[in-house]
Order: sequence, then structure tokens, then C-alpha cells
Amino acid sequence: MLIVVVIMLCGIAVGYLVRKRNTRFISHVITVLIWLLLFLLGIEVGSNPHIVNGIQTLGIEALLLTVGGAIGTTLFSWLLWKYVSRKEAGK
Repeated sequence: MLIVVVIMLCGIAVGYLVRKRNTRFISHVITVLIWLLLFLLGIEVGSNPHIVNGIQTLGIEALLLTVGGAIGTTLFSWLLWKYVSRKEAGK
């Protein structure tokens, strides 16, 4: 964890030193690096037999969490809308 913090602080220092230079290309570099990290993560996950063997269970759990989150968000948004509408009508 200390290494991560030190690397982040080094990045902040470099960013401070080059703040007045043209750094538009950095967003493209960051995008490519994120794609590379996602690809490597996919390789790591695909090579792990425990994850590959349990993908059906993980898929069902992910589906249930997604549906539950969507239903909960919709329900509480509707309740908040009703509460706000009632409060504004009472003004």
C-alpha cells in the first residue's frame, strides 16, 4: 500500500512540474493503458479455474444484485418523488 501512495505522490509531483506544457496526448495514453489493464485482468480471470468453474453462480448472483438494485432504486426514487411533490403542493 505504501508503494501505491508513493507512486501516486510521484505522479502528482510530475503533473505539477509539467502543468504548463501541452499534455493533450496524455488522455489517449491513459485510455490505451486502461484497455491494456482490462485485457490483462481478463487473462488473469480466464486462467483462474475457480472463477471459470463458478461463472454460472457468479452470473446468477450478478443478475440478482442488478435486478435488486434497479428495483430498489426505482422504488425509493418513486417514494422520494411522491414526498417532494406532496411537500411542494403544500406550499
